[in-house]
Amino acid sequence: MRRLWLIFAQAVTVSVAVLFVLNTLKPEWLKGAAPASVVAILEAPGTGATSTTAAAGSYAEAAKRSMPAVVHIYTAKDIARPRHPLLDDPIFRHFFGDRQDNAPAQRASGLGSGVIASPDGFILTNNHVIDGADEIEVALNDGRKFPAKLVGRDPETDLAVLKLQGNGQLPAITFGAKDALEVGDVVLAIGNPFGVGQTVTMGIVSALGRSQLGINTFENYIQTDAAINPGNSGGALVDSQGSLVGINTAIYSRSGGSLGIGFAIPVSIARNVLEQIVATGQVTRGWIGVEIQEITPELAESFGIPDTEGALIAGVLRGSPAEDAGIRPGDILLGVEGKPVHDPKGMLEMVAGLPPGHRAQFHVRRADTDLDLQVEIGRRPTPASER
Repeated sequence: MRRLWLIFAQAVTVSVAVLFVLNTLKPEWLKGAAPASVVAILEAPGTGATSTTAAAGSYAEAAKRSMPAVVHIYTAKDIARPRHPLLDDPIFRHFFGDRQDNAPAQRASGLGSGVIASPDGFILTNNHVIDGADEIEVALNDGRKFPAKLVGRDPETDLAVLKLQGNGQLPAITFGAKDALEVGDVVLAIGNPFGVGQTVTMGIVSALGRSQLGINTFENYIQTDAAINPGNSGGALVDSQGSLVGINTAIYSRSGGSLGIGFAIPVSIARNVLEQIVATGQVTRGWIGVEIQEITPELAESFGIPDTEGALIAGVLRGSPAEDAGIRPGDILLGVEGKPVHDPKGMLEMVAGLPPGHRAQFHVRRADTDLDLQVEIGRRPTPASER
């Protein structure tokens, strides 16, 4: 037994000595026996777990999916030169006669962005981007340019739909789910700010349902701190998957540049306007012909009502659906089709969403009496700016 132990101890000693000699004189022989994956990871930082972490914080895939569907819109229109004030001066006209100012009109150009909404060439953009334009050209992200025609517009939401005069399938954007956004979600704003070229900025959803900004008649904006600048109007606001969640429309700024407060029209509104314009060339909304007013605490006290819920009917247009149904000034509208009315904005949106010709139930309070009136919804008149 002792002899076996001595043989084992000598073998271990010789093995340790051989490893020591090899490690000293030929260390590469030992390294060559190591697994290749270990060497690759150590020699190439940025692969393996490190690259996975970097990819998780990147929105490159979302940008790649959505950027081809965002276009640049170039517009042109004639603007009459201002009449020289001396031409209206009686003394000047006495000496020089009635001269006509025949100077040619100035040619003005505009710049904005748009979103390809369908492969056959329908494009969503802002109404103010194409307002008054007599020439519209669209440049795709791949450099191709096409003339475009105006299909229809909706000044009350500041949206317009164009149609490309080109052939072939186009890279259309994917529409996001309705009401899928939450405050704090990451969003990307894509457009052509200041004409520098397609640009992607990142931010979060700062707020939802922003209204009473005085921008448009129907306001339900997404607020974001993703940088939106002049030229971004009509561009895409997309989520972290690259799906369209809004159309960039306006900014709050005292300098003309981004201050971190931008507004986008939600995709639900944009989609509804798009479908109506493509189908009929215009947007049809419900109307009853009343002037509404917010109920302040002072008004609530004077009317003897417990809270400020509802909308005060301040005036009724003669011959309107509201007058025909018996609605009077001083009534308080509390509900439409069983849905509560919380404020004038909510009432306006509810009525606008009803189809003309539909008979809807309006719940009103008159003095101390609650009434249910049947109102035949009319068609909202076309804004003067659209005629």
